Amino acid sequence: MFNEKKESPNPVGERNIIARNSSLVGDIKSDGDFRVDGKIEGTIQTSGRVVIGKDGNVSGTIDCTNADIEGTFSGKLIVDQVLSLKSTADISGDVVMGKLSVEPGAVFNATCAMKSAVKVIQNGTEKTKKTA
Repeated sequence: MFNEKKESPNPVGERNIIARNSSLVGDIKSDGDFRVDGKIEGTIQTSGRVVIGKDGNVSGTIDCTNADIEGTFSGKLIVDQVLSLKSTADISGDVVMGKLSVEPGAVFNATCAMKSAVKVIQNGTEKTKKTA
């Protein structure tokens, strides 16, 4: 009863890495975090964080919870919570995110939409609904 361990929904040790000098063409779906230091053409879908390193290059679609970008991205980027652009980031395409953090020097040539939380009252109870 007291010795039961509860399993966390996103294990800390679950990390996927696309190393420098590696390239991947296709779609990736995972619950873990991603770090891209190589090149990806396709879709990354995760409930974790996506980090594009300084030498990383992604073209396609990313759908994630949080993202930190130092490298290059072109395509459609959907971030549920925080998108953080470092000074070396180069972004182009369509971006939808909850919050945006941009360091001076980052290149951001994209159409941008911020998700907002809308409170809907139904039958006397409040529900938060995110919209894009």
